[in-house]
Parts: sequence; C-alpha cells; structure tokens
Amino acid sequence: MQVLRSLVFTTLFLVFTLIYGVFFVAVAWLLPIHARCALARFWGHTLLVLLRVICGLGYTVEGIENLPAGSHVVLMKHSSAWETFAQAALLPAQAWVLKRELTWIPVIGWGIRLLRGIAINRGAGGTAVRQMIEQGKQRLAEGLWVVVFPEGTRMPPGQTRRYGVGGAALAADAGVLVVPVAHNSGYFWPRRGWLKKPGTIRVVIGKPIVAQGRDPREVNLEAQAFIEAHSGPT
Repeated sequence: MQVLRSLVFTTLFLVFTLIYGVFFVAVAWLLPIHARCALARFWGHTLLVLLRVICGLGYTVEGIENLPAGSHVVLMKHSSAWETFAQAALLPAQAWVLKRELTWIPVIGWGIRLLRGIAINRGAGGTAVRQMIEQGKQRLAEGLWVVVFPEGTRMPPGQTRRYGVGGAALAADAGVLVVPVAHNSGYFWPRRGWLKKPGTIRVVIGKPIVAQGRDPREVNLEAQAFIEAHSGPT
C-alpha cells in the first residue's frame, strides 16, 4: 500500500509542480520579489500537505524562535528531495543557491530565475565562491534570506562531507548571521528513491552563529557540529 501511495504522491508532485510552474512564470514577473516568494511558499506548503495526507509523512519544527529578524544565511542539511520544497514553506522569503544546470530546465528554471536563485558553476572553484558572495549580498540587501546546502549534494542518512565555504564566507562578508537547520528527511525519503515511509520528519533550527570577523571554516565547523548532531533518526 505504501508503494502505491508513494507512486500517487510522486505523480501529483510532478504534475502539480509543472502546472503551478507555468502559472508562476506567467504571473510572477508582474509581482515584487516578496510576492513571488509567497507564491513559492504556497507551492511548498501544498506539497507538504499532500505528502502528509497521501503518504502519512508529516513534520515538526523545533527552534522557530531562533530565526532572527532581518535577512541572514541558512546552512541546511541536504539528504533527500523533501527539503528542496519544504524550505520554501518553512523559512522566510529566500533565494536558493543551486547549480546553474537547474536553470536550464524549461518552466522550472524560469521560475528559479524569477525567484532570484543564485545559480553557480560548482566546478569553478574560487570563482563560484566569489559569485555566491556577490549575488548573495544583493539578495540579502533585497530582504531575502540565502539558503545554502553546504554539502553540495544529497548525503545518505548518517553521513556528511566537508561543508563548502561559500555560505559562511557570504555571511562573514555581509556581516549577517548563519542559522543552521537540521532535519532527518533522508530516513523517510531516500535520496535516490521515490518510496516515502510514513512518520514525522524532525526539523531543528539552531541558534544563530556569528560569522563576521571569523574564519568561515571555523563557522562551518560550528554549524556542521549542530546540524549533524540533530539529523539522526529520532
């Protein structure tokens, strides 16, 4: 039965995202950026509701009080497809750092551009970091948070890798805070699978980390320690 439910959700996920993407692209260019983010929030929230109703997979959020006023940088765990839409619903108006190839996808890529996504060439090394900092400061000045998956790719549950320096470097350069966000979605929705297990994904928002005047690598270590400690199965 769970296989059938997962298949139904996956089908609805793809169809709804395509249809909503066409609608979004048609109207978003007429709207200011925060209104566009509100439309993206509706998309993410709708998918979260469908996931709970169809697959029995819900979520809880702890530490919402740790989101400070203003615009800052989020370093978020990346272990499944769940957080790619959940972040739109759970976090303040935001711009995502992502690989530039995603912007080449018809409709989806156009929507990412309208949402002021920061598309980088991850193979460009230091150039990519400078690009992230330059564009990230622009997004922060526009009142958007910047959301970064510092691992750079989806990691299996219980595993991690060295965090990329870009997000912490952006926060240090812009004089904003780093907010670490942990979750355990990978235990319910595998990174390379479509079967969704019923249960409750736990999201934990950590206390803001001061980045200004510090080595970004040191900031990363502090954020990673929190994220990995709170990304377990329970």
